[in-house]
Formats: sequence, C-alpha cells, structure tokens
Amino acid sequence: GWQPVGIAGQARAGAPARPGPLRGMRWASCPEHGLSWAGFLRRSPPRSSPSRLALCAAYRCDAWSRRLRTAGYSDSVFQNKIVDQCEKLQLQSAAITKYMAEVLPGKNQSALSAASWAREVVIQRLIFVRNVCENEEQRLLEKVHTEEERTHQSILTQRAHWTESLQKLAALRTYLVDMITNLDDHGLVHAEQEIFERTEAAEGILKPQESEKLNFNQKCVQSPLLHQLWASAVLSLEEVHVDEKTISPLLTLSEDKKTLAFSPKKTKPYPDCPERFDHWPNALGTKAFHKGTHAWRIRVDKSCAYKLGISYGSLQRKGPGNAARLGYNPFSWVFSRYDKEFRFSHNSCHQAVELVKCPAQVGVLVDLDGGEVLFYDPTSCVILHSHRETFTAPIYPVFAVADQSISLVQ
Repeated sequence: GWQPVGIAGQARAGAPARPGPLRGMRWASCPEHGLSWAGFLRRSPPRSSPSRLALCAAYRCDAWSRRLRTAGYSDSVFQNKIVDQCEKLQLQSAAITKYMAEVLPGKNQSALSAASWAREVVIQRLIFVRNVCENEEQRLLEKVHTEEERTHQSILTQRAHWTESLQKLAALRTYLVDMITNLDDHGLVHAEQEIFERTEAAEGILKPQESEKLNFNQKCVQSPLLHQLWASAVLSLEEVHVDEKTISPLLTLSEDKKTLAFSPKKTKPYPDCPERFDHWPNALGTKAFHKGTHAWRIRVDKSCAYKLGISYGSLQRKGPGNAARLGYNPFSWVFSRYDKEFRFSHNSCHQAVELVKCPAQVGVLVDLDGGEVLFYDPTSCVILHSHRETFTAPIYPVFAVADQSISLVQ
C-alpha cells in the first residue's frame, strides 16, 4: 500500500493505496543516501549532508532512478503537485484533529453550562412571577372581601334606618287616627301644637334614594399587574378580517386584506350598500362577538390619525352626523390618535390618555362576560386604557384611519 511520510517523517498508518503508476511505492527514504522521496521529487535533498546534496542534486541515485523509471515519470512537476496536495491534506487532517480534540470538548462544556444557567434563570423567574401572582391574588381577594363586607354593612345600616323610619311613620299614623277618632273639634284645636310637632318630625324622614354605597365597587379588583398578565396571555388569539361591504370610499383595502389606507379623494368606486360608511373613513370587522374574551392587534406606526375599538352593529353608516362618527355615540368605544394626542371616546365623552411614546401596535381586548374593553401596547406591555361597560348586543371590531395606513396583525 501507499504510505506517505508526514512532515515530521512519520508514516501515516492506514492510508489508502495510491492509485495509478505509483501504486506499490512507499513514501520512504532512499536506501542508499537517506534522501526522502518527497525531497527527491522536490529536487531538495537534505541540507545536513553536503555529500548527499551533491549526489542527489546530480540525480545519480540508482535506487530512486529505478523507481522513477518503473513508475513511468520523467517530468517532476506533476509529482511535486502530488506532494503538495498530500502535505495540504495532512495539515487539514491535523487541524481537524486538533479542533475535535481541543475546541469541540470546550464548546460542549460551554453549551452544558449555558443550558444549565438558562434553565436556572427560567425556573427562578417563574418562581418569582408565581410568588408575585400569588401575592397579588391574595391582595385582590382581600380587597374583594373587604368591599363585600362594606357593601353588606351599608345595606344592613340602610335596612335598620328605614325600618326605624317605617316604625316612626306607622306610630305617627296611628296617633293621628286616634286623635281624629277620639277627639272632637275643640280637642283637636287644643292638640294642634302636638300634632304639628309630630308631623314635622315625620316630614324629616326623606324618601329612599339610590346610593353608590350600596353597590359593590368593581374597581376594587383593578390591578395593572393582572391586566398586563391577562392581556399578554390572550392578546392576538383572534383572527380579524375587514368587512369589505362596510369600507368607506375614503379607504382602500390592500390585496392581502390586512391594510386600510386613507385616500382624501374617493378614488375607488365602491358599490353602494346599506352597510357601507359613506362619509366618515370607517370600516367594521366581518365577525360579531356575542360572548367570551376576544383580542386582536393593529399596526399603527405609519399613521398619525386613527381610531380603533368596538361598536354595535346598529352603528349608523350614512351621513356626516355623530351617529356614524366613532366615539360620538352610545354605540361605539374607541381609542384614537390625532397627531400626538391620544384619547378614549364613547358617546361624545372624551378622556385624554397620556403616553410617553407613540405605540407601534395597539391591541384591543374585549371581555363581553366581564364587561370590559381594554387597549394595550403589546410591545411595551403597557395598558393604554381600560373601560368597564355592560354590553347589551354583539360587538364588532371597528377601524378608522385619516392618515397613511393601519394594518391588522395576524
């Protein structure tokens, strides 16, 4: 077999046989002069022996000449290339061997350490979050219990007060009936002062009126932490689509049905239908939500004028009046931006929303059973605004844009 001698002069064990005319030749030293075969092919004899240098430089080594003649080589250029390639292969093999022996074990240990650290971080953070959630749960449940006790005590106090009032009124009525029954006109005139005083006391008993103290305060369970965790858990669960029959002529819908773009001129002729908005740049979603929790996201970073939220299907579609203007009627709840001003609007009541920066996306989350609509920044995990409402009809996602475009995030 063909066993080349390495750079250090060591034969590489197990190397494959060299095909071609060099088959059977060994990568060994000259038996007469100790000159290596590689050196001979390179015409570079060993430097340590002047006599060998002279001899081999003249190429009069009979043993190697016989080998060359047997191999059929008269030109040394090709042989030199073979030697170069063999040396490159050996260097490449040495580099791979070193990489496997030194680098890979270190990488493996580093990966094990990094995975162990990451696993520990996940466990520790989840333990921390779990503890925080448990503490928040306990705090909120205590607030619920306290509010329940307060409401119950207020009801008991009211019950006792009005029971006492009923007794006073009943006693006064009985007294007046007795006076009328048992006294003549002279006696009634004589008892006029007493009757007046008792009647005046009864007039101080007012009629019952509605009191917020008798209602359970739902705000006692408001928690930014709970809102953020809840919003993060359910946001983007819903795939929302724009109802093309409702799109205003001032808007155009992209081919992928996700982007609404504003056009100040009604450039695209839409067929008129009862569902379409004909004045305000509005559009509704296709699907109505009847119960449960629903959420979707809209990319708004390209627009400085938009409205996002929910509305009843009974929202007016035609005309320039407030009945079709989002946030200016009892049928719509929207979060809006105009330039750098943000606000929440419902039934012409506007509440300013102070933000540190403009959100790139806005999430809309509605809990129909719990009676709440929430606007959320999924990027910074910030609750933009929340509003409690008792919804009496199915709601639709609603959109409006008056600058550039907004896009649904699926």
